[in-house]
Amino acid sequence: LCFLSRHIKCLIIFNLCLGLLFLSGFFHMKNKNYVILKSHEELLIPSMPCRAKTNVMFLKTHKTASSTVLNIMFRFAERYNLTVALPADQLVHLGYPKTFMAHFVEEFEAIGQNYNIMCNHLRFNPSEVQKVMAANTFYFSILRNPIPLLESSYVYYKNSVPAFRFSKDVNEYLASPLKFYHPADYKQNIYARNIMWFDFGYDNNAEDDNKYIQEVLKEIEENFHLILIADYFDESMVLLKHTLCWDLDDVVYFKLNSRSQDTVQTLTPESKERIKAWCSLDWKLYLHFNQSFWRRIEETIGLEVLEKEVNRLRTRQKELMEICLLEQEAVRKDHIKNKALLPFQSGAANILGYNLNQDLDNRSLRTCQRMVMPELQYTSYLYAVQHPHKKRKQLGFPLPWTSFQKK
Repeated sequence: LCFLSRHIKCLIIFNLCLGLLFLSGFFHMKNKNYVILKSHEELLIPSMPCRAKTNVMFLKTHKTASSTVLNIMFRFAERYNLTVALPADQLVHLGYPKTFMAHFVEEFEAIGQNYNIMCNHLRFNPSEVQKVMAANTFYFSILRNPIPLLESSYVYYKNSVPAFRFSKDVNEYLASPLKFYHPADYKQNIYARNIMWFDFGYDNNAEDDNKYIQEVLKEIEENFHLILIADYFDESMVLLKHTLCWDLDDVVYFKLNSRSQDTVQTLTPESKERIKAWCSLDWKLYLHFNQSFWRRIEETIGLEVLEKEVNRLRTRQKELMEICLLEQEAVRKDHIKNKALLPFQSGAANILGYNLNQDLDNRSLRTCQRMVMPELQYTSYLYAVQHPHKKRKQLGFPLPWTSFQKK
């Protein structure tokens, strides 16, 4: 009996231990499943929505699709009722080609550091820009391959730049640029050599010294949060949208200040190589930031998402073209019906513009007008809105909003 009793006790203890072991395993598995589920749930929780950046400075470089970016900036400013740092008095740029000073901004003395947006042409001067813009301002700019840039600059400034004026075409100019280009006339010839380098505030006639170039590139990286590439404009707008936490419609655009194809001069292979040497500062600037641009995309968006976003942008652009535009594309200057929408014409270029569809409802009309608004007209309009007590900028043609606003 004693043996049976001990046997039963051992059996009970064994079963208890086995049960405890089982329960231990059960709770361990349950806890493990809970951790996995919790981790999975955390992945499914949407990240906190980012807040759109509304203090933004865009360094508007020349012949880099920057007029299209300016239009995007102006529309964003209107959408959110932001204050734009506009050129003072009758100027349409912020003192360019002089190095920027804060007093070039209308009513800087009164408004101080309370501007949200700055995007008109200026020659960058960080200490003076910082007097105008808030401490948390986002700084960005845009570059373009110097080869097509110089050709574009040549045609656009043909009549105003001495180095261009006396050469037959861009290839003759590039064959012996020093025959036409005189550094002493640098203020008149800034568009003829390393124009992007000049816009960033540096000497466009400086020697191509590697140490100096690296110092400048480092300084630009310190002053600017983002550098876009005009040759990949849609990709640039997607990256800008993501970086600033803006909406798709904030960066959708119609190309502005473009020219007709028949005014494009064909560069010889020799001329293309000569541009790399003649504008070597711009060339190295472009190569450096073209690399950082794609690196930034890979680190933040990824190429797969980028492609989808670019397609979304182009689809939206097409939708708005169908709504807004009579011909679904830009037209030559002599085909623009409303002369108030005529872009400024320069040099040998034929700057294209747009005709709007008729019978647009008021809301669509205002949206479409903003999207096709040439740079000078838009600057003048915003100036009149922000500074109604000041004399309007005299552009020599009516503003397309005027009659609409009186309705």
